[in-house]
This record gives sequence, structure tokens and C-alpha cells, in this order.
Amino acid sequence: HSPPEQPGDKPSETGEVQRKEVCRWPCRCPPVPACTPGVSLVKDGCGCCKVCAKQAGEPCNEADVCDPHKGLYCDYSEDKPRYETGVCAYLVAVGCELNGVYYANGQTFQPNLLFKCLCVSGTIGCTPVFTPRLAGSPCTRVTGRKKPGQSICGLGQHKQLQSTNYRLMSAYRSLPLVLKKKCLIQATPWTPCSRTCGIGISSRVTNDNRKCEMKKEKRLCFIQPCLTNMLKKIKIPKGKTCQPTFQLPKAEKLVFSGCSTTQRYKLTFCGVCLDKRCCIPNKSKMITVQFECPNEGFFRWKMMWITSCVCQRICSAPGDIFSQLKLL
Repeated sequence: HSPPEQPGDKPSETGEVQRKEVCRWPCRCPPVPACTPGVSLVKDGCGCCKVCAKQAGEPCNEADVCDPHKGLYCDYSEDKPRYETGVCAYLVAVGCELNGVYYANGQTFQPNLLFKCLCVSGTIGCTPVFTPRLAGSPCTRVTGRKKPGQSICGLGQHKQLQSTNYRLMSAYRSLPLVLKKKCLIQATPWTPCSRTCGIGISSRVTNDNRKCEMKKEKRLCFIQPCLTNMLKKIKIPKGKTCQPTFQLPKAEKLVFSGCSTTQRYKLTFCGVCLDKRCCIPNKSKMITVQFECPNEGFFRWKMMWITSCVCQRICSAPGDIFSQLKLL
């Protein structure tokens, strides 16, 4: 049965309940709000004012829109027959996988002490758990000058301010910065290789493209071949505990997804240690390799070509996107 009629509902000539008008023109907007981290600042459904988007489970209507960047929509199914007030819900979509753990679409999780993450349609977005606290008066106030109250920062204080601001800056940075055709090239570091042996994939986000847009870029990586008893097959110099790099005796074709390269390559691999240290790529360059598939033609992939490796005690699991994070 239909819900009781609410004050302000106007029955139409046919007896059907009409929806309230929530938009008013001309627009009268309050000051732009400061949204909490992870909440989108969007234009309301009336096309008037900037508002903090409604989140999952929160009430919504024609004006109070749900967060579009999180795949949310306003579900009016429980408000028949008016369809006036709904609840923000997630669209049916694929989940996400991180370090071998599967998360459902719309699920929030905390894989690291520093970040809280959300799965949206196969993509993972993260926001900091801790917000850096800035000093109230980092620089001394000096009176008696032409501009009373003018602040002066010493060199040491400037450095301290810069280091604090650096923590708040976007992750999409690479140094030195390069300007290409009015585009300031930025990029995140390459993620660790998805496999410790055999051909894997690493990725990064960069705007190094024609449209200067932030896009995900992938490349192949080959850290070590999958050999049984690696220590017996790699000769470690006498008096040393590690062999940072090694090569196989002869050049070989690479195999990926059932396809093999048209050329043979003699790759440099990262080695092994007698202690608990692990060897990871230190210097590399990018090459393009061409694969030939049986009865399916050719395709090309960018690939990391290792030139040197370093052995260290900090060893991260493959695919750990938080491996380079440290408590400040």
C-alpha cells in the first residue's frame, strides 16, 4: 500500500502524488563547504551550488546528489509512489584485489597503518589516516618595519616549512620535473613487480602522453627466472654473502601469455644472498619487446631492462603498493 500523504504533497488531477520541488531559482548558494578527506565536492543536482556529495547509506534527493566518483547513485525504490527521497547505494560492479585479498565493490579497508582505502569498480582509492598538524606560528613576527606584523623566516625555518608542505603534495611527482609541450610531466614510482620470478607486471600513474592526462601505464618486469635451488646455480664470490646480478648462459626467447618474443634476449637478473637480504632492481631502462602468438599475430609491450641491482634487508611482497611508505 502507498505511504500516507505528507504535508505539501499535491495530488494531481489523476489522483497521483506529485514530487516536491527541491530546486529553487535563481540560485542562492551558501559559502563553499570544506569536505572531509575522501568526500567529493560537486555541484548539486539543481546545477547551482558546490556541495559535499552524499555517501553510501545517506539520504539523497534531486538536489543532494550521491558521490559520482565512488560509483554511487540515489536509490528511490523504497519511496513509492513519490520517488522523492532515496538512499545512496553502490552500482553493481566488479571488486578489487590487493596483495591476494579480494574486496567487494564499495568496501572500505585499511591495508596499511597510514591509509584507509575504498574499492570502486575495480579501482582502489586511498586517503591518509593521519593529517599532519601544522605549526601555529612557524615564523617570527617582526615589528617596527614598513609593514607591521611582517613575518621573517630563517633559512632553517624555510626548510622545515618546505619539508612539511612536501608531505601534503600530490603523489604524482617525479624529479627532476620535465616540461613537454606545455605539459609538466609527473609520475608515481613504478610499483614492485607482481611476480618474484618469471615475467610479471608493474604499473604507475603518469601524464606523459599526448593529452597530458593522468593515466595508468603498465610494463613487463622480469626480476628472476623461476629456477629451482637458485643458490646452487648462482656463483657467489668468495668472501661475499650476495651476488647482486647474474645472467643465464645463453640468450633465450621470452614467453608471456602463451606468446613468445620474436627475438632472443640475454637479460640481467637480480641475484641472491646467503643471508636474509633480497636483491631488487636499482637501475633500469625501458625497452619495447614484440611477441608473436600462434595464429593470432603480433603485439608489443614495454619492458623494464635491468642494468643493476642492490641487495637490502627491507624486502616487500610482490605487488605491495605501500612498500615505500614510512612513518614520518
